Formats: sequence, structure tokens, C-alpha cells
Amino acid sequence: MSGEKIKPNHIGLIMDGNRRWAQERNLPTLEGHLAGYEKIRQAPEWFFSRGVKILSVFAFSTENWNRSQEEVNYLMKLLKKAIDEEIEEINRKGYKILISGKIEELPGDLPGSCTEAINKTKNNQKGILNICLNYGGRAEIVEAVRKMIKKKVKVEQVHEGLIRKYLYNGELPDPDIIVRTSGEERLSGFQLWQSAYSELFFMEKYWPEFEESDVDLILEEYANRKRRFGS
Repeated sequence: MSGEKIKPNHIGLIMDGNRRWAQERNLPTLEGHLAGYEKIRQAPEWFFSRGVKILSVFAFSTENWNRSQEEVNYLMKLLKKAIDEEIEEINRKGYKILISGKIEELPGDLPGSCTEAINKTKNNQKGILNICLNYGGRAEIVEAVRKMIKKKVKVEQVHEGLIRKYLYNGELPDPDIIVRTSGEERLSGFQLWQSAYSELFFMEKYWPEFEESDVDLILEEYANRKRRFGS
């Protein structure tokens, strides 16, 4: 029986390969990040226009602080630029911004920009862009445990639903599929709790090479998977 293909409600995106894309073209590393930034400006529209409701993107991990100071500084400036300059357009399109991670530990006035973006778009309903920023899956779980201890949660009260409540933006459903570009086949700490039953899809191309047609490829791949959730 033919029918409409099953679509993922929530897609996780690990945008990998900016640096290697630049190196292979004899360009400075920072050029790779700039090319990657241009893609993430376009990507939400590509996904949301096809019926995806939530897009979680891995923008900066807790491990990325180990990179060179020059690269980290550039990435922070790029993130600030992205949030400050794109917020009006995102708001106009009706997208809601959420940010998952240790926002308060970000440098300068970046925490304020994050909070402003969240507040400005909080009532929008045409798609949720969840930006994982200064994010690590283990750090998220550790932080959830700390919050529960602080709240004096009793041992017998601990269950999966309660733990989820203390995660970053725990009200979001789990990603149906997590996509990583660049040919690397690992999650690198992305959505560790939430990815228990997510489908995984690894693409060979680098993130700056990502195109609108790749969204259709992801949706087709997901439609062909059979999700059993352990049954």
C-alpha cells in the first residue's frame, strides 16, 4: 500500500569537516569555518520547508576549547555574528531558537546575545532551531545530576523522565535521526542521552559542501529505515 513517507520530526546535525575542507583547498582554517557558517544560515529553511519540526545543530563542543586560541576566538566572533545578525531574519520566518549548553561560560556578551535570541523567538512556531553551543553530552548529564542533588531529589524519585527534565531543553523529543558530515562515524558526545534510539547517518562530504538536495537524501534514508525501539 502506497502512502506518504514517514518524515523525521527532529533531526540532529553534526556539522563536521570545515577545517579539512579548507586544508584540501589550501585555504586558511578560518575560511573553512566561514564557509560552514554560510551553510548553516541556509540549512534551517531547507529542513523546515520539508516538514521537519526541530533541527538540533552541534555548533561548538566543550572539547573545542582545546583548539588554538586564534581559532577559538574566531569561532566565538562568528557565533556572536550569527546570533546578532541573523536573529531578525530567523524571527521573521517564525523559527524558535533554543540553545543547549553552558551558555553562562561563554565569553564577553555572548551569553546575553543567546538569552536575547531565545526570548525574542520564544513564541514562534514554524520550526525549532536548537543550537548546541559549549555543549557536551557527558557534561549535560553531569549537570543534570548536580541539579537533582541540589534539589535534594530522593533516590526513589529518580527515573528516566525525571532525568530528562533536568537536561538542557529536556522538553524536546529525541532526535529521530542524527546526521554527521565529513565521513567520521561517531557522535563525539552529541546528544548522548537523547540518541539512544536515534537512527545514525554518516555522509562523506564536508559540511561546507552540504546542499539542499542532501536534505532530500537524508529524508529518503530515514523513510527507508525500520525503527523498532528494541522490540
